[in-house]
Amino acid sequence: MNETHQKMWEDCLKIFKDNLSTEQYDAWFKPITSKSFDGNELHLRVPTPFFVERLEEQYAKILLYALRRVYGKGVRLFYEYNQVGSDPDTSVSIESSNPSPAVRVRTGNPFDTEVVEDFDSRLNPKNTFENYCASPSNKIARAIGEAIATNPECKTFNPLFIFGPTGVGKTHLIQAIGIRIKERDPKARVLYLSARLFESQYTAAATARPSRVNEFINFYQSIDVLIIDDIQDLMHKPGTQGAFFHIFNHLHHNQRQIIMSSDCPPSMMKDMHERLLSRFKCGMTAELEKPDVNLRREVLARRASQDGLKIPVEVLDYIASNVTDSIRELEGIIVSLIAHATILNCEITVDLARTVLGNAVKIHKKSINFEMIAQSVSDYYNIDQDALFAKSRKREISDARQMVMFLARRDAKMPATAIGTRLSRTHATVLHACRNIEERLSMEPALREDLAKIEAMFKC
Repeated sequence: MNETHQKMWEDCLKIFKDNLSTEQYDAWFKPITSKSFDGNELHLRVPTPFFVERLEEQYAKILLYALRRVYGKGVRLFYEYNQVGSDPDTSVSIESSNPSPAVRVRTGNPFDTEVVEDFDSRLNPKNTFENYCASPSNKIARAIGEAIATNPECKTFNPLFIFGPTGVGKTHLIQAIGIRIKERDPKARVLYLSARLFESQYTAAATARPSRVNEFINFYQSIDVLIIDDIQDLMHKPGTQGAFFHIFNHLHHNQRQIIMSSDCPPSMMKDMHERLLSRFKCGMTAELEKPDVNLRREVLARRASQDGLKIPVEVLDYIASNVTDSIRELEGIIVSLIAHATILNCEITVDLARTVLGNAVKIHKKSINFEMIAQSVSDYYNIDQDALFAKSRKREISDARQMVMFLARRDAKMPATAIGTRLSRTHATVLHACRNIEERLSMEPALREDLAKIEAMFKC
């Protein structure tokens, strides 16, 4: 009988080993031994009373399955342990509370076993769909995100993998999904965090003791909507990838939503477990492209409005035309403009924006030549380009010609002699035209607006 009950328990251990991670098995089942099995009573020896609590709360479902499969449906489970260290005189035996499907323990963090009702979802309340500017560059990803947030029960897009370069709005979008889900169901366990924070938590757990790893994994397996930012940071982290693999499998199997962001698609991830990559690809992958000029203008205008700032259209156009890569940089420019205008007690103008951009970001500079300037000026003023090179002295043509001279000297960095040669004018005429435009710009707001719009045309 002694050999029989030990063999039966070994059969149970095989079931646990096949269905749990190595870390879970080693921490919670390997230390257990079978003391006896008599009739329908199974007595298991466990190290501490904490094991009883953990097995009953976290592993009841698989424990019930294994015991019924090996010992039969009528089995009664008893735990034995010493209340004081290894003192056998303090040994106690308690009966299991009839294992039932696992109860989800609401813990505030991976290292806190106190039962609590809620925890911090780590979502920024400003990152809502209402504050997320829409454009063709993010239309698909936004539509999918809203579909998930509106109907979390539909798992068509599970997992959702959002990728794109830095500063295109990935963090805002994935947090907006979480915020909308929480608005519709305040009890939903939604958690947002960066992959770096996830990795540091796992490292802290792994270097503590085995049970900490179990607590870490169990916490994340209790989440309803897990949102991981910058998942590419798990590359070159095989241990953390292993933990995330088990969490991912559990959540996906139990119809929990998983949302990830990355600066590259799964196909470009190196040193990431193939088994993880295959799971990243099994749902929906959507790209966020660099913001187009209309989106950049809208982001600037909305941010300025939120800050109670009135920015002239020509300034918005100038910034949107020169800061082309990152939405985050656009928002930073607004902050810098406010600071400069406040400290210097001056209006926000194109010249101030030019100064701020020169100091704050790497401006996307396009090679500007005379032909581009002449074409943009003639298009803006709706005149025939050939008229710029003729001898006509009509006011509208003369003003347009002077604008070409001014821009060619300032933006294309052409010598006055070269500009005069192209327009069949003298060196002195070009210098006079440039001085005239400069003087008018200081007194004519309409001309400043014309200049900004023309520059936006040939710099886009």
